[in-house]
Amino acid sequence: MKKRDKMATTESFVIKTPCSSANIGPGFDVIGLALSMYLELHVTIDRTKTSSEHPLNCRVTYEGQGEGSGDISLDPEVNLLTRVALYVLRCHDQRSFPVETHVHIVNPIPLGRGLGSSGAAVVAGVLLGKEVGGLHHLTPERLFDFCLMIERHPDNVGAALFGGFVGTYLKPLTPEDVARTEIPLSEVLPAPQGGVDTGIRPPEPPVGIGHHIKFPWAKEIKAVAIIPEFEVPTAKAREVLPSLYPRTDVTFNLQRIALLPVALGQSPPDPELIYLAMQDKLHQPYRQTLIPGLTEIVESMTPATQPGLLGVCLSGAGPTILALATGHFDEIAERIVEHFKRQDIVCSWKVLEPAEGTQVIRKS
Repeated sequence: MKKRDKMATTESFVIKTPCSSANIGPGFDVIGLALSMYLELHVTIDRTKTSSEHPLNCRVTYEGQGEGSGDISLDPEVNLLTRVALYVLRCHDQRSFPVETHVHIVNPIPLGRGLGSSGAAVVAGVLLGKEVGGLHHLTPERLFDFCLMIERHPDNVGAALFGGFVGTYLKPLTPEDVARTEIPLSEVLPAPQGGVDTGIRPPEPPVGIGHHIKFPWAKEIKAVAIIPEFEVPTAKAREVLPSLYPRTDVTFNLQRIALLPVALGQSPPDPELIYLAMQDKLHQPYRQTLIPGLTEIVESMTPATQPGLLGVCLSGAGPTILALATGHFDEIAERIVEHFKRQDIVCSWKVLEPAEGTQVIRKS
């Protein structure tokens, strides 16, 4: 009987969100790919308690990338994950977490390396708000709207939420939406930073801020992520991009982005077609100043010179390099690592596969 009572009064679940790679060459701010490295939130709610000593009834603990560095706040009003959850809750007239909520974050996704760590945090945070608030009416499409009020990179959050290889677009927010201090804006949006509890109900997102479509992905293709041990903040990577582009460069990317989803969905893959379709002139050339050796890596690694290789690109804002391949993964990784060694940059690497979208796993 006691065991049954405990089950009735303690809720436990896990939110599992994949990392993501954005752009995939020419698909700047459009294309995203969910990959098999996962942020996990292990959540328990102890309903035997009637009050909590923790701020907003929430205890936050953390393990993984950035642990002990001082970069990860355990204050639920500051931590991006819990701030996002609070935004969702406050849009539904819930000012705090249920008594007593414990959120244990397990994060293997490197921070500031171009693998969608902030996008995964936003998606997991939105799901956290839905689950702890009992907001079961929120569909995945509506959750996408909440994500895009916070993280304005639809390619990363679309991939992390829906999974697979996705194309995305979004509508701009109104100045009124951006200015609201109740919205926990991420670093990719202009000031003011939000997340302040004014006691006012935040504005719910407009319906249909963003949309996505899933593209096919050939089963033979895997992604080799080569991860340098330094960070490139998204805001800094944006600063180096020009405000105006030559028409020829825009046309160059448009031609390739029209080919890329088709090329990556064909089985067996065509290495030459994919290599050509992954070329870019809108962001990678400008970001080489932040990532030593980038141009040499992208230009020297071709299907003709490396068996198994399909194409190489910057993952998101970098500095991670993503190599798509059908085999010889170790060789490909070691060649790119060697390029970075010449710049005295240490790297790690992983072979990743396309991943399903965010899942909520209830413990029985």
